Order: sequence, then C-alpha cells, then structure tokens
Amino acid sequence: MNPVTVERHPYQNLLVKVIGAKNIRSRDIGSESDCYVQAHIPTASSQPQCTVTVNNSSNPVWNHTFKYHIYTGIKNNEELEVEFELHECTDTPGEILTNGVLAKETTLKSSELMDVRLRTCLCQEETRFLELRRPLVARALKKALGLKADLDPKQVPVVAVLGSGGGTRAMTSLYGSLLGLQDLGMLDCVTYLSGVSGSTWCMSALYENADWSCESLSGPIAKALISTSGEKMSAYSLSRLSYYTEELRRMQAEEQNVSLTDFWGLVVEFFLYRQEKPARLSDQKKAVACGQNPLPIYAGINVKTDLNAKEFAEWCEFTPYEAGFSKYGAFVRTEDFRSQFNKGHLIKRMAEPRISYLLGMWGSAFAASLDEIWKEVTGKKPEWLNNKEDGVELADDIKKSSKTPSSDGLLTQVVTPSSPISYLFDKLLNSRFSSCQSHNFLHGLNLHSKYHTSHEFMTDTDSHPDTFPSKLTPSEPVLNLVDSGLSINSAFPLVLHAAREVDLILSFDYSWGGHFDVLKLTQQYCSERSIPFPPITLSEEDLKNPKECYIFTDTENPKIPIVLHFPLINQSFRKFKAPGVPRVTPEEKDWGDFVVECSDSPYCTSNFTYSKQQYSRLVELNQYNVLNNKDTLLQALQLALDKRAKKP
Repeated sequence: MNPVTVERHPYQNLLVKVIGAKNIRSRDIGSESDCYVQAHIPTASSQPQCTVTVNNSSNPVWNHTFKYHIYTGIKNNEELEVEFELHECTDTPGEILTNGVLAKETTLKSSELMDVRLRTCLCQEETRFLELRRPLVARALKKALGLKADLDPKQVPVVAVLGSGGGTRAMTSLYGSLLGLQDLGMLDCVTYLSGVSGSTWCMSALYENADWSCESLSGPIAKALISTSGEKMSAYSLSRLSYYTEELRRMQAEEQNVSLTDFWGLVVEFFLYRQEKPARLSDQKKAVACGQNPLPIYAGINVKTDLNAKEFAEWCEFTPYEAGFSKYGAFVRTEDFRSQFNKGHLIKRMAEPRISYLLGMWGSAFAASLDEIWKEVTGKKPEWLNNKEDGVELADDIKKSSKTPSSDGLLTQVVTPSSPISYLFDKLLNSRFSSCQSHNFLHGLNLHSKYHTSHEFMTDTDSHPDTFPSKLTPSEPVLNLVDSGLSINSAFPLVLHAAREVDLILSFDYSWGGHFDVLKLTQQYCSERSIPFPPITLSEEDLKNPKECYIFTDTENPKIPIVLHFPLINQSFRKFKAPGVPRVTPEEKDWGDFVVECSDSPYCTSNFTYSKQQYSRLVELNQYNVLNNKDTLLQALQLALDKRAKKP
C-alpha cells in the first residue's frame, strides 16, 4: 500500500491593523461624525467585521486588528469602508470620502499541513494503478485486434465502461454486458468501470473478489440470482426494523448526520446480501493493487435542498482511494469520508461507513419512494405516516415505471412505520431531506479562485449559485449527496475528467425509456463547460426504433473521446439465441420473445424481485447485444488506438 501523502498548502494567518482615519467630513448636524470601519475579505469570510464606533470625531483612531485565515493560492481582495452612524443625515449614507486616509499594517504567519488533497490531477494511487494496468491492457488489445507487434504501454488507449442507473434492472443488465465483454476478450481492455445507482450494486458485489475480472463471471451472476429472486418482505420484519433502529441510533450517537438514505442503505443491504455487510469501499484497494481489474468509480451528486438536481448538481466520485469533487479539485481519503473537516484539516475522524450506506446513497432515488417499494414487496400500501414538507424529484425512469405514482410524482415521502419503534424513526427521519447528509470536507475552504474562468463553474447567468462565492459548497456544513440519476443517469462527467484522458467510452444505458437521454444531457453538460464530447446525431428512425449499438466520434479532434452507446432493447435477440444462430424450437422462440418496457413488465424500476427466468433472460439479452456487435467494438478499439497515437 502506498503511503498517504499529506500536502502542505498555503493557508496563512493574516492580521490587518486599522490605525485610524483623518479629515472625515461630518455627516451629522451640530457634531462630528460617529465612525467605524467595516472590513471584509469575501474569500475568507462570508460576513464582514467591524471596529468599535468612535463618537464625535473627524480624526478617529481605532488601533483595531482584524484576523483572517486565508488561502494564498487565490487572489484575496480586502474591502475597507468607513461607515457612519447617522443621526440627522444631510448626505447619502455609506458614501466613502476621497480625503479619508486609512493606514494599515499586515502580517502573514505560518503555512500548514492539509488533510484535504487540493489538486485537479489524479492522486498518486490512481497514477500508480494506471502504470500497472497499461501492460495488461496492451496485451489484451494486441490479442483482441490481432496485432502482430507488441503495443507500447504509453500508447495504450484508455477505455471506460459506464453502467447507467435503473435499480435491479441495471444491476442485472451490467452483469450481462460485462459477461459479453469477457466472452470477447475485451474486458481486460478496460481501464475504468463507473456506475450510477443500480449499476453500483453490481460493481460493489464484483469487487469483493480481488480477481473478479480474471475469473468467469458465471459465479457472481449465479450468486446475484439468489438475492434477486429471493423474497424481500422480511426486510421490513420487526427484527430487521429493530436492527435498523440500533444502527441508526449508533450513528446518531457518533454525531453522524442520520437521514432517510441511511435507512434505505440498510434495506438495500438486506435486498442484496441478506445479512450485515462489514465491507467498506477502501477494502476494494485489494482488487486494484496489481492493476488486475478496472478501477471502479462510483457516482453521487451533491445537490441543494431548494433546487432541482437538473438545475444544480455537483458530481462527486468515489474510488477505493479517494472521494471528492473535480469541480473544486478537492479530495479526501476514502477512509475519511464522513469525518469532520474544517478549512482542510481533519478535526474529528469518524469510522469509515460500511459500503451498505454508500449503496443507499448511490441509489437514493428509491428512498424517495419507499412506500411504492413496500407495495411492490408486500402487495399492499403501508400504513405509514407520509411527511411531504421537504421535496426532491425522483429520477425520470422511476416516475415512469412506478405502477401507482403519487398525485404529483415529485415529493419526497419520509416514512414512519407504525410500530413500537416508530418514535425513533420519527425522531431521526421525519422532516429530513432525502439525501445522505455527510460532514462537508470542503467546509471553510476557499476553492473558487478560478471560478470565473474554470469550465467547471457555471457563471454565465446571474442566477446560478456558482456565481456567488457564499453559495458555493465550501460554505455549507454538510454535503447533500443523492443518486446521480437525478441529474444524468450515467457517470459521463466522472470519466470525462481531463486528467483521466479517456479515449473510448462504452456506454451501457439501462434507463427506462429515453434511450438517448443520457447522451443528450451529457452533450448539454459538456457544451456548457467546454468539455470535449462527440456530436450526437440521430435520425427520427433511431428515436422510434433504436438499434443495439451506436458509435459517435469526431475523427478530426484526437482529444474528443469515442462513445459507443448500447440502449437496452430486445431486437435481434428475439430471433437469434447467439449471433448468427437462429432460434428454432418453440421453447427457444418463447425464451427470446419478451418486451423490456411495457405496462406489465417485471423490469420496471421499482421492482426488486425477478423470477429465475426473468433474471436469466435479462442477463442473456445484454450479453447477446454485446456479442452481436463485436465488429463495432473492434472498430471502436482500433479508432481509439489511432486517436491515442495522434495525441500530443
């Protein structure tokens, strides 16, 4: 394990001494002015500081020292104003006189060690991982493309696989897509594997095995079938609710911010594992220690409780090494996520959360519709108290697939079971925003030094929070982390981080409807931030009858990644049990004859239980769609290899 690097960063103490002023023209009738000085450094404090008021003086003396803790990596402008306590005013209040002279003395002291990594580049651990992964990818590419000569690892293209959100449908489908890549010998060509919502449930299970991509995926797929087809009703049994109660009470005792999402994480834990799962995200370092698997990147977004996630969403990434925001260039060790920080310093270390809580947060869109999940599991509506004071929009695919949506379909439903432990749930969960409210490791930092020029900040309009330093996330005490599907249902923003230099993106879209929505939203996201992204051109026929695979590229610009997009559709799989092998028997034809999206589909997003047939069909469909587009995949790999060679 590489040692953790603690960075030295230019945070310094600034002392500003205001001595006095001269020749202040009176603003009062019959006496001299009553003056005080207001000092403000917007990058250091959201509120101004003031001296005492010197009464009845045109030459006031204060000898007052203002103290600031500033980040010298940015431009810090101090604003000093002489203010007047007016009695009978003959002039405009607050006007600063040109003949007023202020004298000040400044002193800078101390540089300090930081516990937050403030860099836009990759961390040392990820850089080391890439060094280990490249030779393995080079060998896999040589074999897949039938190349005669060995590839220089430095010229190996970076390939990222994206799994979209979609609950159990996404989890099951990602198993099938990865199995297809493994069958083609292309899984070893992948450097990054990133997921949203339900796809993270598949990923977290895979990375329990340190060598999962080097072994057959049939084992993990069979294991997932057991949990997917198992009953879910006991997740709400009295014994389980008591367990949830004790867990949440323990978190509260540890001064953690407990939310509905934490409760949902415990429900997900039971759905997926049937028992308490001690694993933590940092444990997955073993699965990438030798570069033997793609590096997992899990996605969440930070939102504001008073804004729609489509209007404001900051992408937060989670890897076995770090959690953080490329927008701010700020990251902490994964082990320290949810610990307390102030101005870049770790002030109280909390235990790293079990991955179950992260799974709840990564798939937290479902927490906003727990009553619908209860109905799917038990067959009846729960007699729970619904509190709708706080709101959050559901992901579009959940709203579309819900069989019995609420009248507005948008409001968070914070639920309280009517049981002996209802008091605890009412105390912990009632009137809480449906997000993972974690201690904000950005708190107190001033990370907007380039926000007027950085493409990561939206400053084109006066209304966006990014245009106001005091409204940026470092000023907030907590992070409100939710399901990324509420913004873009695929983690394009994370793999498009410039430092990762991704050449080819394999986009597996398991969304319910809107087969190209993630591409359109990503195109808009990239356009607003000047991020290279290929043009997405689609015909009316594509929108009506989508194909199994699409390739989008810009042959002129090597910096623009290639995107290979796989919508979740059942097209030729109906007639072929394998590429080029038609279905013959009635049983074979019946097996392939199903619709993924329809009013009575078992694959709706709110359904968490599949029969063995339903599960196996979905795995095979996604496996087949990859195998059936082998030539397009090889074409994309060759184009990526060529693009990498053209990069400076």
